[in-house]
Amino acid sequence: MTFKVTFRGTRGSYPTPKKTHLKYGGNTSCVEVMIDDKLIILDAGTGITEIGDNLTRNHILSGNTESEREPVQATLILSHIHQDHIQGLPFFSPVYLKTTKLKIYGPDIQGEKLKDSISSLLFDKSFPVSLEELQGSIQFEAVGQKNIIIIKNNGEQIVCNSQEYENKNFDKDDIVISFFKTMAHPKNGCLCIKIEHDNKSLVYATDKECYVGSDKKFIQFAFGCNVLIHDSQYTHQDYISPVMSKQGYGHSTFNMAIETAKLAKAKKLYFFHYEPTYDDNILDMLEKDFRNMTVDFNFSKENLEVVL
Repeated sequence: MTFKVTFRGTRGSYPTPKKTHLKYGGNTSCVEVMIDDKLIILDAGTGITEIGDNLTRNHILSGNTESEREPVQATLILSHIHQDHIQGLPFFSPVYLKTTKLKIYGPDIQGEKLKDSISSLLFDKSFPVSLEELQGSIQFEAVGQKNIIIIKNNGEQIVCNSQEYENKNFDKDDIVISFFKTMAHPKNGCLCIKIEHDNKSLVYATDKECYVGSDKKFIQFAFGCNVLIHDSQYTHQDYISPVMSKQGYGHSTFNMAIETAKLAKAKKLYFFHYEPTYDDNILDMLEKDFRNMTVDFNFSKENLEVVL
């Protein structure tokens, strides 16, 4: 069984297509997860475009005619709908293939359905193609902290709540996806995502600002995970800057991520969602500064693959 994570977009706020940002990457938030033959995509920042190009290329190469080709099937989970986490979706090429089947999960916002929010923000008013004109089969379903997604070995997907999950006998080969909502991100909060399979777990915690003394409930949620991908947008100095403090912006510092990983006993920590003004030199210096930390930390880089 395979459980592989590939970073496709590591940057926060806005893309940085500069030669000074090539080592760590300039695309906005997107992480690709492959569990056996199941593709799960976490967020749809500009990094999703490369996933789409690869999927479309493989689709075309799989047969001579449309009817012979393997259809694209994927699950996309949105942590929230800020621009840097959804802006790549209109350029995700498989949505223009008739045979594509894409299931999109994410939160409803302020009483508005997820589908309506995506349609309004990305397509109807700001793009030449409407959501309804996309060729692929795209299904939307709202999820929140109380929900659990079960992906069966045959591809079937079941959404239930935690009590229903405990009362059912699910198979050990199932992929289990659960959520933790943090309200320390401005206005509407953000979903942290945990994916479990074959006694291994990945926790994706972007756009999460830590509390003084740590977030005890999140630590319980992430406890013992194999890989923790944690928001690390700011240095401590920028976070507490008397000129332009970043406190309350909804993002963590590298030090906060390290402390969380320690308390959660995460086996590996990956810094994520870098401040766009931090170039490769700054991130290289930070990597040297943290070298003596006891936590097994890593700086995420575009196209870096991690096998759980």
